[in-house]
Amino acid sequence: MILQINQVLLFLLIVTLCGILYKKVHKGTVLRNETDDDSEAPEEMEDEIPVVICAAAGRMGAAMAAINSIYSNTDANILFYVVGLRNTLSRIRKWIEHSKLREINFKIVEFNPIVLKGKVRPDSSRPELLQPLNFVRFYLPLLIHQHEKVIYLDDDVIVQGDIQELYDTTLALGHAAAFSDDCDLPSAQDMNRFVGLQNTYMGYLDYRKKTIKDLGISPSTCSFNPGVIVANMTEWKHQRITKQLEKWMQKNVEENLYSSSLGGGVATSPMLIVFHGKYSTINPLWHIRHLGWNPDTRYSEHFLQEAKLLHWNGRHKPWDFPSVHNDLWESWFVPDPAGIFKLNHHSS
Repeated sequence: MILQINQVLLFLLIVTLCGILYKKVHKGTVLRNETDDDSEAPEEMEDEIPVVICAAAGRMGAAMAAINSIYSNTDANILFYVVGLRNTLSRIRKWIEHSKLREINFKIVEFNPIVLKGKVRPDSSRPELLQPLNFVRFYLPLLIHQHEKVIYLDDDVIVQGDIQELYDTTLALGHAAAFSDDCDLPSAQDMNRFVGLQNTYMGYLDYRKKTIKDLGISPSTCSFNPGVIVANMTEWKHQRITKQLEKWMQKNVEENLYSSSLGGGVATSPMLIVFHGKYSTINPLWHIRHLGWNPDTRYSEHFLQEAKLLHWNGRHKPWDFPSVHNDLWESWFVPDPAGIFKLNHHSS
């Protein structure tokens, strides 16, 4: 009888020990799985801010400076989509991975210029505007797939604010994109008077052409600048924005509706037509532009300090000579590991 009791007690002890061990092992497994799950939580994907920027062969240093300024001024989780042509992709990767930019989260995307065949007029007074990467902004949904909202930036910008603010720009219902109005700058009128800037549709479209007149858009309508875009990919695809832009590119090839001899070149004009009356606006301080328009005209230092984003649109780039406010740009410059891209320094 005593032997049977001892056997029962031993059995119960073994069962109890097994139960304790099972709980410990199971608890450890659950904790490890929770940790693993947290590291790949879908919320992190949702919190990603995709920023698209092009890195053209001759001005790759511009894209790297822009990326550096964005990354250095935010705690947000940025995913950079760096777009280039096939023959520049390895150089883009080398520049990022062999410089202070090695810590950024990025994808290198190839843009195939074959999509532009038959859609761009060969003649231009500013051939640099015909570079294929100027049209990447037309094809955002083809490059970006898993994001609902995307920021596109020209390469000749510097970001001084937290890019999260720009990403949080509200897009009205039914709007596929937000831009900066060309009439929104506090000193826009003064700048226009000094350097002859165009800030209406008249500066971009040829109103002598019937096709343009038939649009019914007043030539005095304020234009917008597509160098900074906050885009809604769902609306963009739903409204077939890319197809609409391509239609106007083809019309221009046939009818020369917005020749580059006009102020705006060839990438802005079709966007002005397609998005007329159907876009939201960006906070003016998130797109202070025309810094590359005239090397003899400067903004006040106080105004530039308040700016969240600076844009050297125009011929006079801050890595070249002559240019203005280039000190603000050079502070973000990332030297080229290959030694190809060099600043054109000049005496003050």
